[in-house]
Amino acid sequence: MIRSWRRCCLAVILVGLLLGCARSSQSDGEIVFWTMQLQPKFTPFFNELIDRFEQENPGARVRWVDIPWSAMESKILTAVSAGTAPDVVNLNPVFASQLAARGALLDLNQAVTPEQRDRYLPNIWQASSLQGQAFGLPWYLTTRITIFNRNLMQQAGLQKPPATYAELAIAAKQIRDRTGKYAFFVTFVPEDSGEVLESMVQMGVKLVDDQGKAAFNTPEGIAAFRYWVDLYQQGLLPQESLTQGHRRAVELYQSGEIALLQTGPEFLNAIATNAPAIAAVSAPAPQLTGETGKCNVAVMNIVVPQDASDREIGLKFALYVTDSANQLSFAKAANVLPSTTASLKDYRQQLRDRADISSTLAQARSISAAQMDTAQVLVPAAAEMKELQRLIYENLQAAMLERKTVEQAVADAAAAWNSSR
Repeated sequence: MIRSWRRCCLAVILVGLLLGCARSSQSDGEIVFWTMQLQPKFTPFFNELIDRFEQENPGARVRWVDIPWSAMESKILTAVSAGTAPDVVNLNPVFASQLAARGALLDLNQAVTPEQRDRYLPNIWQASSLQGQAFGLPWYLTTRITIFNRNLMQQAGLQKPPATYAELAIAAKQIRDRTGKYAFFVTFVPEDSGEVLESMVQMGVKLVDDQGKAAFNTPEGIAAFRYWVDLYQQGLLPQESLTQGHRRAVELYQSGEIALLQTGPEFLNAIATNAPAIAAVSAPAPQLTGETGKCNVAVMNIVVPQDASDREIGLKFALYVTDSANQLSFAKAANVLPSTTASLKDYRQQLRDRADISSTLAQARSISAAQMDTAQVLVPAAAEMKELQRLIYENLQAAMLERKTVEQAVADAAAAWNSSR
């Protein structure tokens, strides 16, 4: 039902574009800027940023509209199809790529200068590109870290948290046997987190080939499927992994029921507020990885719709929001990472210079920033990747519940993907 609704919405967009139902290119100097769930926490930050931009650009006015995370997809689809798109929008690359594939977003490879493009981290710029078109300016970044419960680790006789998925399988059994708790929680709900899909890439699995066909029906792919199936069937993953999303991982960690949490450093503040006793025994470590050593990074970007009322001012404002100075300020305020070379360098230096570098949050931020040397977007920014995730997760669940063998689950997922191409 959800997939059908999305297809209908995207079809409406395409029809709207073909019929040329676009807003008038005339502008009164006001542009509309949409963000995702940043009010009220960051209201002072953006009010000040907008005031500075308007002072530096006489005649320009910015109207800021903050949209709930859950509503952004439907609202931007409706606005684009109706020819009333905002001028500047905060989106993630996966959803933005759906609009870019239909020509709804400005091609930034053509719109910005080489000097402007080169200020962003090259691998992050590429993450917001599709078929040679750059559809988004990189904004803020997050890399997962491991937050672990020192008490549970000690009770299990472990001196340090696992660094790889291979080590995790060993630690998971030891933690379960000695404490009765689980090592961690990961979701196999198709519409939720892509962490399992990313783990497969970290384990050396290639998801699709250059023609877009399934490339995971291989020994590596079968081994990755078997890894997760074995953990579940051995009772080392909570049963609700099949029915509940990543939010459940946070709940279980805060209640002391799991030893490890894969999340961003910013969640340490929430843990301190919601579960101070758990926060007191928590410590950060690098994210889990596989044989490849790859680390994930999640990207949020800023896009300019083709249908913007004033693309010139919209692009100027988008570049302003994502310039090095403003990125650095926002990264510090939000406990995230900036995406320009200069701002990331300054961010790291300021972390080293801080007097409270021994604090848990400061350590977590330092680990997160250090991972940017090798971090990459592990799953391509393409709308179809959500469908691939669904097929893989559904077949993983079938194997976990012994409805299919691991080999059959891999083969069925690959065949279903290829038949949809």
